[in-house]
Amino acid sequence: AGSFQDAGVIQCAYNLNFPLHVVPAGSAPCSAWSAFSVSSPAVVLETVKQAEDRAGAVVVRLYEAHGSTAAAWLQTSLPLREAMLCDLLERPAARSCIPLEQRGLRLSFTPFQVLSVLLLLRQ
Repeated sequence: AGSFQDAGVIQCAYNLNFPLHVVPAGSAPCSAWSAFSVSSPAVVLETVKQAEDRAGAVVVRLYEAHGSTAAAWLQTSLPLREAMLCDLLERPAARSCIPLEQRGLRLSFTPFQVLSVLLLLRQ
């Protein structure tokens, strides 16, 4: 019922096409952990990868999937030193630094926009 946004079609499609794989592990209890989270259901974290030419750096790619403008917080449990927008070749954009805030990184999207963020990690 309702729009595709209300029905959660995008999340259901990812669940169908990229199911979780169960991996046997030890019996020791461990707490829940997530490397990344995004505050807006309109923004999809599509890719997390090691940076090609920078040791100690990770690139994340996100996109706005609802066809609207969106503001979202990207949160990570990784130890960040610096964050900046970059192009698809992982070159930092002009005036690309993203402030590290308590809530994470604040990102703004136009309809269907793809953003790549270069995350430099503390050693």
